[in-house]
Amino acid sequence: MPRPVPEDGGVSTTARRRERILAVVNRDPMHAPHKTRTDALIAVGAGALSAALALFADEPGAPDALGRLLLLATCAPLVWRRRGPVLALLAMVPLLALYHGLDNAHMAPIPQTWIALYTVAVTGRPLRTLLTGIGVTSVMVTVVLGIDAHQGLELLRISGWIFAVLFCGVDVRIYRQYVASVLERAERAERTREEEARRRVAEERLRIARDLHDLLAHSITLIGVQTSVASHILTVDPQRLDRAAIAASLDDIADTCREARAELRTTLQVLRDTGHGDRHDPDGPLPGLAALPGLVRAAEAAGARVGLRVRVPDGRLTPATGAAAYRIVQESLTNAVRHAGPGVRIDVAVEPAGTGALRVTVTDDGTGPVDEGSAPGFGIVGMRERARSAGGTLDAGPRPGGGFEVSALLPFQDRGQAQNPEPAKASETAS
Repeated sequence: MPRPVPEDGGVSTTARRRERILAVVNRDPMHAPHKTRTDALIAVGAGALSAALALFADEPGAPDALGRLLLLATCAPLVWRRRGPVLALLAMVPLLALYHGLDNAHMAPIPQTWIALYTVAVTGRPLRTLLTGIGVTSVMVTVVLGIDAHQGLELLRISGWIFAVLFCGVDVRIYRQYVASVLERAERAERTREEEARRRVAEERLRIARDLHDLLAHSITLIGVQTSVASHILTVDPQRLDRAAIAASLDDIADTCREARAELRTTLQVLRDTGHGDRHDPDGPLPGLAALPGLVRAAEAAGARVGLRVRVPDGRLTPATGAAAYRIVQESLTNAVRHAGPGVRIDVAVEPAGTGALRVTVTDDGTGPVDEGSAPGFGIVGMRERARSAGGTLDAGPRPGGGFEVSALLPFQDRGQAQNPEPAKASETAS
């Protein structure tokens, strides 16, 4: 009967087993879990292997009771080999010297000696490892030479295994350091990616907050002012009701709602954009200077008198600069209508300032008090962030002769300059 095949064909089990083996090889032995218990088991295994070598060795000098006791005693320091590798080796050296000095089987202590030497090499610097190898070899050869010159020379001849074990430990240590450095770089890169992702999320949230503030604050302010106008018409003289004025005010409110809904729809389209569309399409969701007359009409419907002067065609600006200028004018008009008092005169100027900058200025002559009951908003802060996002600056504050002024300087690139070297004709719109 055929054996059932796992769903993954056994590949995942093999991969997991390989990962566990690599994890054991790559991890730092000084920080491995259950160090003492593991080292105690290693010491027991080394003692059993040494006893078997002493029993079945082909060389003369089978250890007696004292020799077997010394042989097992040389395994005891392995229990603390990772707590103090050099101290464990130094504790083994006199026991080994006494064991060999009694002319016992010289090959039997090899397992614990290899383990101690490997531990010293894999946990220490190469210089310490080299000095340890020279010291251990010198002691062992000197002791055995004093007992049997032939055995001493034989031990000297095969002492290369000591340095082989040491070099193996050094190679493993270097490999682990390399793996640790690779993992550290990978973790650092992952942290950098996470920080970049968090920064982009914060920037996107701030951008969305600015867009929603500019849109909703402007529309709600105009609707509130237009509603107040309609209410005033209804209550000032009910006997002489001006139906045409009320209808015009309500129409303005409806127009403002439609514009706000359309702009909110385009903002949501930007938020839902998956990256396949062109967000910088001039006909796309980013507003520009061509939409400034609509802002002027909305402000005039709220009772303001607005003068608009635009001397830079919107088609010659990059979308980011045009959108920043539009939003700054929009927020400035909103603040003027809200705080400057009835019948405020507002002047909006958008014109070049030198060869590579755009000056946006919005001034009013308002004398009305700021609404003390309203909470401090984010209008000016948002305008400064708008200007800064486009690489420019913005100043806002009261004028010496009264009123308020917002002045922004935005760097821009003339998109049509390369195609049309002649300077663009100035165009002005006044209301």
